Amino acid sequence: MPRRADPGRELRSPGEGGPMSRGARPWTVESPPILPQMVLAAEHYNRLVRMVQKGVTPELEIDIESTYHDGDANCFNIIAEIPGTDLKDEVVMIGAHFDSWHSGTGATDNAIGCGVMIEAMRILKTIGASPRRTIRIALWTGEEQGLLGSRAYVAEHFGTLQTPPAAAQGEPRPKPVLEYKPQYEKLSTYFNLDNGAGKIRGIYLQGNEAARPIFRAWLSPFGDYGASTVTSANTGGTDHQSFTGIGLPGFQFIQDPIEYDTRTHHSSMDVYERLIEEDAKQSSVIIASFAYHAAMRDEKIPRRALEGNPTMQAMPKASSSEESK
Repeated sequence: MPRRADPGRELRSPGEGGPMSRGARPWTVESPPILPQMVLAAEHYNRLVRMVQKGVTPELEIDIESTYHDGDANCFNIIAEIPGTDLKDEVVMIGAHFDSWHSGTGATDNAIGCGVMIEAMRILKTIGASPRRTIRIALWTGEEQGLLGSRAYVAEHFGTLQTPPAAAQGEPRPKPVLEYKPQYEKLSTYFNLDNGAGKIRGIYLQGNEAARPIFRAWLSPFGDYGASTVTSANTGGTDHQSFTGIGLPGFQFIQDPIEYDTRTHHSSMDVYERLIEEDAKQSSVIIASFAYHAAMRDEKIPRRALEGNPTMQAMPKASSSEESK
């Protein structure tokens, strides 16, 4: 139900007064029972408000049928790549999650992100791109349950944060220690798309100011698209965090919100009709360009200074190629 400061007033627009429906959580075997939750369209909500204002007490009869299938708990990521040339052992990654909430068809969260990433790879293949670094696409599973697919991939290929034993009483709490694998130094960057169907307007730096001039230059050809913003702000809740969490460059693009937070996000209205073809085409071109530029530049994308990530202890000494940056 909409969370409203004044539930007795009609909604003039789907997003007025806050999100239409937020705060739901997935069911798990271990979770205690919770109150059933439902999503109301603004038009239906307003009708109920008008009835209450006229002294009518509305009654709703809701038929909910749900079946849980937990016999097979396995899920899988989908990985493909365009091999590189002289720097083929280094990797540029792009990705989006392909799992979704059950109430709709997951069109804006996040089938469109997957489609855009696949189209970006198709563009690169079609133009005969021969990137220096390998360009790898990952379609992640289990994002809605806690970034499970991307976290598992990062842990297997790049590294993990290990929590030291608890400190003795009165001593400072120890910081997690990064245990990384050889491929850690081979990843240049990861680009993610997971904010609905709107066109790309820019990119979040996740506090990595060293990447600002690089991304600003890469966005400059897309001024006519309205894609020009490079912000140091962080954004969360999706798979780039699996990379940034261990100090790797991971970025999420800024997108037009359209109806994402106000109508389609985790709702039964997340369906094909909410997609915008021209916006998806624009996003595919920008991501193909970013992936190609990252694969062709002499250096890998700079990594955020460790001092800016207080959750980790110092990593082992970087390779000479990384120090040269």
